[in-house]
Amino acid sequence: QVQLVESGGGLVQTGGSLRLSCSASGRTFSSYRMAWFRRVPGKEREFVARINWSTGTTAYGDSVKGRFTISRDTAKNTVYLEMNSLKPDDTAVYYCAARPGSITEYPYWGQGTQVTVSS
Repeated sequence: QVQLVESGGGLVQTGGSLRLSCSASGRTFSSYRMAWFRRVPGKEREFVARINWSTGTTAYGDSVKGRFTISRDTAKNTVYLEMNSLKPDDTAVYYCAARPGSITEYPYWGQGTQVTVSS
């Protein structure tokens, strides 16, 4: 069974940086896409970034392009989200998600980690 555990959230000032981690277990992820989403209460869930586990190909949401970087360490089965130049609008619960490459929905989700950016 796939398990995803996020860590690294916290409180940071505007302009600061944080690195989130997502430890993945339960299977091999070579055919998977790993992603980060975020949610603010009362708003739609927002796509942040995605990475192809085997090729390392990445994609980003428009609001984070140029500021956030997604990466993975295949030896550690961990996905990272490096967040720079943080803004108060980045405040949200950040979720790690995983899906097989053959489908578009994400069936596997972590519990989320809170990121708060103070102004």
